[in-house]
Amino acid sequence: MLEIKPVCENCGKRLPNNSTDAMICTFECTFCKDCVDNVLFNVCPNCGGGFEKRPVRPTSLLEKYPVSIIEYLKPVDSDKFKLMLDKYKGVRPDER
Repeated sequence: MLEIKPVCENCGKRLPNNSTDAMICTFECTFCKDCVDNVLFNVCPNCGGGFEKRPVRPTSLLEKYPVSIIEYLKPVDSDKFKLMLDKYKGVRPDER
């Protein structure tokens, strides 16, 4: 089950359960759409994977399956990320 992390790992933008701006990679690294498009260029800085829109957990299930309150804030180190970005930018995630 997805953790539904509450903030963008890079910029700290709030990403509540019903956010249409939340993007995740296959390991559920969570970033806002703006960071994915303009900073990460669809390359996860943690695993090198691509991003997809995070689904919304139905309201009827939130009491039984609450979303995470843990904020994973780890702004991207531009210098370290540049090597990964140069390698994967423009390469489809399934070909990385």
